[in-house]
Amino acid sequence: MSLILEPWPWYVSGFLISLVMFALLMMGDQFGVSSNLRTLCTMCGIGKNTDFFQFDWKSQKWNLLVVLGMVIGGFIGANFLSSNSGVAISSATLTQLQDFGISSSKNHYLPTELFATFNFKSIVILIVGGFLVGFGARYAGGCTSGHAISGLSNLQLPSLIAVIGFFIGGLVMVHLVFPIIF
Repeated sequence: MSLILEPWPWYVSGFLISLVMFALLMMGDQFGVSSNLRTLCTMCGIGKNTDFFQFDWKSQKWNLLVVLGMVIGGFIGANFLSSNSGVAISSATLTQLQDFGISSSKNHYLPTELFATFNFKSIVILIVGGFLVGFGARYAGGCTSGHAISGLSNLQLPSLIAVIGFFIGGLVMVHLVFPIIF
């Protein structure tokens, strides 16, 4: 049971991800989570009004099952297969977060200072952040995991450029924007 409850080493997870990517490549499919929003919108009939949503959504229903499996697996992992020992964050990061007024990050995946009480600042951060992530994923032609895992494994140059941009954006956010917000 300890094998299931403890985090897996990177090389086991990496091997399993590459195995899935190889199988998808051999079947002629590509994995992407953010493309499921397009599939869901098409299923709801939005394709009647916009050309972007006019495609064969039934060919992508396997991808919807993957997302459903991710949600169910995440719930099972968090509620039944977790050791509840807290979040493994470096002490330097914890100190820096405490300087910003976020002291619950060692015990919670979602800091209670940001998500427990919905004040105006939290709501604005969630709305603006959600819009930027959604717009960015659509503008970049996929989300971070889609480009970093699927795109790079298919040796796509646009995915390499997107991943470099994601890293630069993350560094700018953490070192320049985050201290201003908090």
